[in-house]
Amino acid sequence: MQLTRIANDQITVDVAALGAEMQSIQTRDGRHWLWHGDATYWTGRSPILFPIVGKAPNDTVSVGGERFQMSQHGFARRSNFDLVVEESDRCVYRLTASEASKAMYPFDFQLDIEHRVEGRAVVVSAEVHNRDHRIMPFGIGFHPAFAWPLPGAGGQRHSVELENGAEPALYRLSGGLVHPEALPSPFTHGRLELSHDLFAQDAMLFPDGAGAGLRYGPDKGPSVHFTWDNLPNFALWSKSVAGFVCLEPWHGTAAEVGGSDDLAERPYSELLGPGAVSRYGFRAELRG
Repeated sequence: MQLTRIANDQITVDVAALGAEMQSIQTRDGRHWLWHGDATYWTGRSPILFPIVGKAPNDTVSVGGERFQMSQHGFARRSNFDLVVEESDRCVYRLTASEASKAMYPFDFQLDIEHRVEGRAVVVSAEVHNRDHRIMPFGIGFHPAFAWPLPGAGGQRHSVELENGAEPALYRLSGGLVHPEALPSPFTHGRLELSHDLFAQDAMLFPDGAGAGLRYGPDKGPSVHFTWDNLPNFALWSKSVAGFVCLEPWHGTAAEVGGSDDLAERPYSELLGPGAVSRYGFRAELRG
């Protein structure tokens, strides 16, 4: 696997060409903050979701009445990106449209993923370029899996605390699609204490109201200050008793149960005009 390492005097980050996926975050004291990808549970670490987030009905999307096969979370995470910028503290990987991609997604696009380190933070940014002559619908999202428990916090209860103090409604998946029923929020004044039971029914979706920042970790000790930009939807996910929790900001969600397979009609789809560029990103600062 081709890896690019970026670093400063505080942290070191490894990024793979496959999926432009971050593989590790290590602080100078030797602690690892990102999930290590144990295949027993889940091989992902921090996949990029494009050109859809979540599932499509029957793994099929339609564009202009024509149908295309599209697997969950899209094809970017299984694609080899080209390294176009390599510096000591930042790198940029690029994916462009190909004959193979157009068989699934019939648009001429460019997707640039930048990773950079700033102090004790890693900043991940995505730029989507529409190089086509028509409006380009898509979804995009980030899926970083942080260690649970965080390094040095074994045996302590972890929580997620939303910066806006909100109590956003919860939505669940049914067959991988979003069930339209809004459920009571599991947050109380912006705080959710994590337990594996919360994920017995798969991911927890918060399409509205989670804001753009949170704190993850125990009440005392190490924590992650996590913020995101231009990503209105949010989800939390873990699996069984695996040692990770995913903090997932998205622009777009899975299709709704009984909803359209039209790519432009998926919830929160972006509709990017010809020649336009749109940007998205998150910042994870490691504290403690």
